[in-house]
Amino acid sequence: MAKIQEMTQLSPTMEEGTIVKWLKKEGDSVSPGDIIAEVETDKAVMEMEAFESGVLLKILHTEGAKLKVGQALAVIGKPGEDISSLLAGIPKNEPNQTKVETAHSKETQTSQPSVSVSTPPLPSSNKSETKQTSINSVTAVAAVTSGTSVSSVAEFIEANRGGLRVLASPLAKSIAIEHGVDLHTVIGTGPEGRITKKDVLNTLSQGSRSTQFASKGTTRADEVVTLNGMRKTIAKRLTESKQNLPHFYLNVDVNAKAMESFRSELLEFQKHLEPELQVKVSLNDIIVKAAAAALRLHPKVNASFQGDSILQFGRVDVGIAVSLDGGLLTPVIRGADGKSILEISKEVKELAKRARERKLKPEEFSNGTFTISNLGMYGISRFTAIINEPESGILAVGSVEDKPVVENGAVVAGRVLSLTLSCDHRVIDGAVGAEFLRTLKSLLEQPSLMAGVI
Repeated sequence: MAKIQEMTQLSPTMEEGTIVKWLKKEGDSVSPGDIIAEVETDKAVMEMEAFESGVLLKILHTEGAKLKVGQALAVIGKPGEDISSLLAGIPKNEPNQTKVETAHSKETQTSQPSVSVSTPPLPSSNKSETKQTSINSVTAVAAVTSGTSVSSVAEFIEANRGGLRVLASPLAKSIAIEHGVDLHTVIGTGPEGRITKKDVLNTLSQGSRSTQFASKGTTRADEVVTLNGMRKTIAKRLTESKQNLPHFYLNVDVNAKAMESFRSELLEFQKHLEPELQVKVSLNDIIVKAAAAALRLHPKVNASFQGDSILQFGRVDVGIAVSLDGGLLTPVIRGADGKSILEISKEVKELAKRARERKLKPEEFSNGTFTISNLGMYGISRFTAIINEPESGILAVGSVEDKPVVENGAVVAGRVLSLTLSCDHRVIDGAVGAEFLRTLKSLLEQPSLMAGVI
C-alpha cells in the first residue's frame, strides 16, 4: 500500500523546510534510511531519509518549494500502484515560495517625466497647514513638468508658503528650482541670511540635493526580501529571549599582552610537530578554553532556568557564534573544559567551516550550556549580546586595542581586550557573574593558570 513521505522535523527548532535538491527521481527504488532529498532547515542543509520501502511513485513538490513540517512531500509504494485516491486526499495547501520583490515592480506609463519631490516639514500649528504645504509642493512640480517658466514657479512657491518666506535672490530661486534644491536646506550668506546664487551653487557642489528626479535613475528602488527559515528562527528566538529574560550586563577589560605572548609561544611550539598536528591557534581559541575552565569553577553561571528550579549543568558545552550568509549558527564544543587549546582550535575551525557550508547536524549546533560571540575581528571594541535560551549567559568579545595601562605603579602602553557578560538575572546574580569574570580575567592575564583547572 502506497504511503506519503512527509516533511519531517530535521532539527529541534525546524517549523518548515525548503527542498534544495532531489537525490532520487520518480521510479527509483528506495528503502528506509536512503537519502531522497536535501532540505534546508532554519539552521542548515540536511539530508532527508526515506521511511518506507518501495518505489518513489510521485514527487509532490519541486526543488525550491517551502513546506511546513508534516506536509506531504512524496509518495512511496509498489511499482504501478494506483495512487489517485491517495493524491485526492492530500490537502491542497500550496507551499510558500521564497520570493524577492521590489516595491516598484510596476512602472506607471506617462508622457510626462516622473518627478520625486522631498519637502522638509515646515512649522505648522495644525494639520491643514501641513496638508496645504504638501499640495503646494506637488503643484509646483507639476508646473515645472508642464513647461511653466522657472521664474513663474519660483513666484508660485513664494506665494503659497503660507507666509513662511525664504529670503533668496530671484536667480538663486531659479537655480534651485532647475536643479531640485530645497532652499530650506541652504545656508544663506547674504544680508539678513538671504540666499544668493553662490550659496545654491555651493550646495550643489557639495552634493547636497534633497530633491531627486526619478527619471535620472539615481534612487535605488525599495526591495522586499522574504525571510528565510534561519532568519525567521533568529528573529523569533532572540525576540523571545530579550522579552522574557531579565538581561543585565557586566564588563571587564583584560590586559591581553600575556595572552598574545602565550599564543605566539604555542605557534612556535607547533613548528616542531608533524604538519597534520599543526593548527593556527587564535586568541578566540584561548578565550574559549579559559571560559570553559571558568565555567567549571563557577557552575552557577553554567546553568539554565527551568521554571520552578535551576539546572546547573555537569557538562561544559560551549557554543561559538558563527556568522553565515543570511544568519548565524552556534556550533558547540562538547566538553570544552576537558580539551586542550589545540583540540579546541582544530574543532572550532572544522565546525565553522561546515556551518558555513550548511552541513552541520542538529546535535552539533544545539543543547549548549554557554555561548561566546566574538566581533573583535571587525574592529568592534565592545558590545552586548542576547542570551541564547535556554542558556543563562553569553560572553561578548571585542577587539584587542592599544590603550594605556598601569603596571607596577606606572602608566605604560598596553593591549586591552574588552569582555561583556550578558546574564539572565533569574539564574545569575551580579556577584556571581562578577566572580566568573574575575576568574576569566585572571586566566587570560596568566594563561599558565589554566593548567591547574584542566
